[in-house]
Amino acid sequence: MEEEKKTVRAVERALEVLLCFASGHEWGLTEIAGQVGLHKSTVHRLLATLEDKGFVSRDAATDKYRLGLSVLELSANLWRSDDPSVALLPEMERLRDQLGETVSLYIRDRAERVRIQAVQSKQAIRRVATVGARLPLSVGASSKVLLAFAEASVREAILSDPAWPSQLDRSTVGKQLDEIVTVGYATSFEEREPGAAAVSAPIFSRSGQLVAALSVSGPSNRLTPDRMHEYAPAIMEAAHRMGTISG
Repeated sequence: MEEEKKTVRAVERALEVLLCFASGHEWGLTEIAGQVGLHKSTVHRLLATLEDKGFVSRDAATDKYRLGLSVLELSANLWRSDDPSVALLPEMERLRDQLGETVSLYIRDRAERVRIQAVQSKQAIRRVATVGARLPLSVGASSKVLLAFAEASVREAILSDPAWPSQLDRSTVGKQLDEIVTVGYATSFEEREPGAAAVSAPIFSRSGQLVAALSVSGPSNRLTPDRMHEYAPAIMEAAHRMGTISG
């Protein structure tokens, strides 16, 4: 029998408090308590501990909290030379300069995709991509790539998850993913938000493992369906080069 997952509730709560700062720069005690669903006295104790260890700091003037220097110290050790978000950055910049649109790198984290790197377009009107953003795997070109080229067990688990949007027919999506595997790339046109479009291709390591999804995104009036298909070969070629770099 698989060993039951064990967690420490106090640690979970402290991490939930820290994760609030992923969607906001500063938070008040009441705001954090509302976000995590805990009593203010409990949150106050958690914040006091986090502040003591340097993970948050409090602005005495506004009585709001922000991330502390300990987070910066940890993040300094996160980025390694072999990390795809660092190793692939020059190729991403090259692709951005070639196509003129924003280039992003996504990985799958359970039932979400996370943008781990982005190179913004230099055009005045552009798709702004925030590094660290978490997005659902149900929509978007890179989501389709991460699902289409995932192991069969992973794809099945995500498509059969009760949290999968009811308006998206699993069978239809499965057929679309099979088509993406055949053509080698995926597109999305105003699927997640109006006015935005994207085309994405998989990055495979030299051993054949899926490393990430490479995505080019921009305004839908510029990145039209025809333009995306025109760009697809260049994106797949860039993804292939990145695969030789990522190991």
